Amino acid sequence: MKTMKKTYCVLGGGGSFGLHTSKYLLDHADPAKVIAVGRNLPKYECFTLGIGDGDPRYSYHAYHVNYELDLLTELLDREKPQVIVNFAAQGEGATSLKHSWRYFETNCVALAKLAEALMARDYLERFIHIGTSELYGSVEHAATEEEPIKPTSPYAASKAAFDMHLISINRFLKFPMNIIRPSNAYGPGQQLHRVVPKAVLCGLTGRKLPLHGGGRAEKSYIHNRDLGRAIYLVAEKAPLGTVYNAGPPLPTSIRRVVELAAEALDMPFEQLCEVTADRQHQDSRYWLDSSAIKRDVGWEPQIGWQEGMREMVAWGRKYLPQLKTLPTDFVMRG
Repeated sequence: MKTMKKTYCVLGGGGSFGLHTSKYLLDHADPAKVIAVGRNLPKYECFTLGIGDGDPRYSYHAYHVNYELDLLTELLDREKPQVIVNFAAQGEGATSLKHSWRYFETNCVALAKLAEALMARDYLERFIHIGTSELYGSVEHAATEEEPIKPTSPYAASKAAFDMHLISINRFLKFPMNIIRPSNAYGPGQQLHRVVPKAVLCGLTGRKLPLHGGGRAEKSYIHNRDLGRAIYLVAEKAPLGTVYNAGPPLPTSIRRVVELAAEALDMPFEQLCEVTADRQHQDSRYWLDSSAIKRDVGWEPQIGWQEGMREMVAWGRKYLPQLKTLPTDFVMRG
């Protein structure tokens, strides 16, 4: 018996993580369609990487989940996706102490409105929400999904609130959801204020990367393709209602990340960066226990730092004429 091909919708589909998820689905899920939705019109090719170009299964639509929910739901009703993957969020926890209400406006209120609208859509089989490892706060051990949440920023608190909302409407209203809480993802096309692309760009342009607090903080990182694979496996195999961490076995210090970037760039570490004061509200360690997602769907990271950094440097060199003209600081948007 032939299995019916699925239509996937990727919200937040204009960002690096959403784009790489769309590509993974196009390459591996044999989809009927992949409908990507972002708040902006398509960006420069250095960010979009040509993903979906010329593929009749792929389309991109610019709708803002806060202000155009009616237009977004009209699109969903036309396309009737069986699986919706949600990356849409106001991100960047380090800056969320200012304009903090904007994080709750998007990460809680807008998404709760969307989830309530989707309750009435019988075509939806699974809503996969991409949460964050930051809601566990700084940890001394690998946090499981049952770890008490300890958000230390408005961003993390807003993400935790919608996770709890989804858990409640799954439990009491049978909303068909899963939550994936990934570690920091990186990959070609990532926004330039993030440490990996910023380090590569600094190295290629002779600028110094500010290394906050000497890079003592430890984060866990996975490549965008590994995240895309986690999402696909959860969509195919996971029991509804489950929450999964998705990260590497061990965290990596920011200093070591920059050292790896310097190695991939074939330049001395000291030439690439300069130590600056630590950032406000910098958690000291993000570390996930990802044994549940390995047990249930067979996922674990496959792309190591050396391979990932080589890709980042190749991306930086390919698009350097464009990248070096673009800002590298985070800019707040509605």
